[in-house]
Parts: sequence; C-alpha cells; structure tokens
Amino acid sequence: MFLHVGNNKNIRTKDVIGIFDMDNTTVSAVTRKFLNGKQKAHLVESVSFDIPKSFILYLEKGEYKICFSPLSPSSLRGRLQNEGYSSHNY
Repeated sequence: MFLHVGNNKNIRTKDVIGIFDMDNTTVSAVTRKFLNGKQKAHLVESVSFDIPKSFILYLEKGEYKICFSPLSPSSLRGRLQNEGYSSHNY
C-alpha cells in the first residue's frame, strides 16, 4: 500500500517511519540540524511549491529520506487510517 503525500508523490506505507508537523518540530535546533544534513546530502524533496505543513521521514533503498508535504499531519494520518493502519505508529 502507498501513502499519497501530494502532487502524485506516493511513499510505500511500510517505509514510513514518521510524519511530523513542521510548526512543532522545526523549533528544535536538533531537528533543524537533522533536516539541514539531509538536504546537504540531497535526501530531501518537496512535493509542492507551497509552504510545507509536514514532513515525512521514510526509508528508501537503505537511506533515510525526507519529503516535505503541503498536507497536514492529521490529513496524512487519516489517509493511513483509511488504509487500515493505526495512527499510534506514526
């Protein structure tokens, strides 16, 4: 199964590690440093030109990647729940 994160970008649900709210998580210097490192390593993509509301940490081909999404974390969790996945894992 796949999680649609916006603009025709799909991530396999079994590869999703976490869904994070941009407003709440980016206030931490540790999170900003983590995201900056992933960006420098070219492991970050944005699915929209809109301001992202969330980011998804996922595993692809053995590497941890980040995808910025214009969708809210609650919308993404709702999509996972509609596919039969429990939101407490994300």
